[in-house]
Amino acid sequence: MIIARTIRARVSGGLFSDKRCSAVILTRALCAFVPQITPVKKSRQSDENEIPPAVSPPLSPEQLERIQRNKAAALQKLAARHVPEGLGQSWKQALLAEFAKPYFVKLSNFVAEERKKYTVYPPPEEVFTWTQMVDIKDVKVVILGQDPYHGPNQAHGLCFSVKKPVPPPPSLVNMYKELETDIEGFSHPGHGDLTGWAKQGVLLLNAVLTVRAHNANSHKDCGWEQFTDSVVSWLNKNMHGLVFMLWGAYAQKKGSNIDRKRHLVLQTVHPSPLSAHRGFFGCCHFSKTNAYLQGLGKKPIDWKAL
Repeated sequence: MIIARTIRARVSGGLFSDKRCSAVILTRALCAFVPQITPVKKSRQSDENEIPPAVSPPLSPEQLERIQRNKAAALQKLAARHVPEGLGQSWKQALLAEFAKPYFVKLSNFVAEERKKYTVYPPPEEVFTWTQMVDIKDVKVVILGQDPYHGPNQAHGLCFSVKKPVPPPPSLVNMYKELETDIEGFSHPGHGDLTGWAKQGVLLLNAVLTVRAHNANSHKDCGWEQFTDSVVSWLNKNMHGLVFMLWGAYAQKKGSNIDRKRHLVLQTVHPSPLSAHRGFFGCCHFSKTNAYLQGLGKKPIDWKAL
């Protein structure tokens, strides 16, 4: 305040009567009253005494490789704790990473709790029958189903298949009808066990692998879909020249990412009595499959070997 009054007095008193110069002179006057701040220079000695930050030397290729091996070993150890009962060895090796993932751990716990409270099909030792019939590298054909049969003595780990002497369900009966017109010499085998196909490389894979007795789709959206998606994805990326039979909207959606340039994808309606007459009968998928396999130099499927 004192500085401002002094400057105004000098200006008004005629010391700076020239109005054109008043603004410039006022600014200079203000600067004269402001103390100058001299920056403090950092001494050379303080710079010399300052300790530079430590820099870690780069890891050698051998160290990086050892780290990767240790990570892989830790992952295998963790995954091994959750490998399900009855899983075929070749499938275990290919899918090992899945078993350590949180969703699969949660899924395993869910199924275990369900078995404590309810009857669950199929029994634990048959959930992964589809991995026991054929080495993963020997798969030729993939038939995608949806949900296991929920009646007693039906589901045994192969989609559409039932144990002997259980009569074939309606969808399988319609599959046999199509085979009778599509494959020369085929006749109804008198049972519904498709193990003979599975041993030849036909992967009979349901999207959901367990179910509560008499309660269809009771294990839907509990994690099985993610696991079986990983199975389809592995086959799609690591194999060549497979045939995927996608019957019905559900199977077609599950197989929507299959590479059509690497594999043959055959699509039609589901063989259920509700839809078979709308395109399943007459689709000739079984003969088309064999023609494709033979064209690649592979042994065809003997559909009669049941």
